Amino acid sequence: MSDIVGIGANVFDTLYTVEKYPTEDTKLAANSVKTSGGGPCATGLAAAAKLGAGCAFIGNLSDDNGGIFLKADLEKYGVDTRYVSVKRGYDTFCSCIWLAKDNASRTCVFFRGNVPPTKLNADAKNAIVQAKILMVDGNDIEAAIEGAKIARENKTKVLYDAGGLYSGVEKLLPYADILIPSEEFALQYTGAKSAAKAAELLFNKYRPEVVVITQGKNGGIIYDGKTIESYPAFLVDAVDSNGSGDVFHGAFAFAVAKNTGYKKACIFSSAVSALKCTRVGAREGVPTYDETINFLRERGENV
Repeated sequence: MSDIVGIGANVFDTLYTVEKYPTEDTKLAANSVKTSGGGPCATGLAAAAKLGAGCAFIGNLSDDNGGIFLKADLEKYGVDTRYVSVKRGYDTFCSCIWLAKDNASRTCVFFRGNVPPTKLNADAKNAIVQAKILMVDGNDIEAAIEGAKIARENKTKVLYDAGGLYSGVEKLLPYADILIPSEEFALQYTGAKSAAKAAELLFNKYRPEVVVITQGKNGGIIYDGKTIESYPAFLVDAVDSNGSGDVFHGAFAFAVAKNTGYKKACIFSSAVSALKCTRVGAREGVPTYDETINFLRERGENV
């Protein structure tokens, strides 16, 4: 069985690398174009699998070109797809992304598609019971909530990648053992003026084991109910930041599954995310475990 299983978004990305973000109502030649798997949960699983964890995705995909690509892409990175159900005649969740070279910005336009919600069967439920970690991201919300309840009952830790204020997330938040929101989510959801205050509010309301707020190039903060600490971002020559947050969550799940403490998991995940930004492709850009350890040692981190 897999140590890490996930329920959430799996997105067919088309990435265009351009010199600068295009002006509205003009034409602009791209330097390159490529297709890639995306989505918080599925990309996090791909990252964890590439680092060396046993991972599986639970969810529905379409039989269109995007869905066929996404299933094969997960398998390419070692993610088990036995819990994937392929539905005929639907449109895949997809996005078009511009990567501007002049300032390393990412601009995304997405279409959610119409693939029906996941219904957890007995095999999927058993996979959650047997796993160490269930990753959720607020997408496929009813299946995520059901899965989180099963995880809670069976001592499987729930890692919630809270990056978007999707409908129903307030029903999912109480089941998070490891709550990792973006700073944007944390501030908007709590109404706090600072990430530190937002971390305290989220912890006190939902009582996870830990709250980790990601702050992009500024690193982030971690709060365990006692102490607020910061963790670093690592300076790199970024070419593609798309998916870096998703990769952070997958690396965090990998580290926790290896019984790494939460503070060290933050530093490890920050390094994985930084290295990913030096390469194009949310999943293709994920470094290996050895590459990450060497990167951290070169920067004087105790690993």
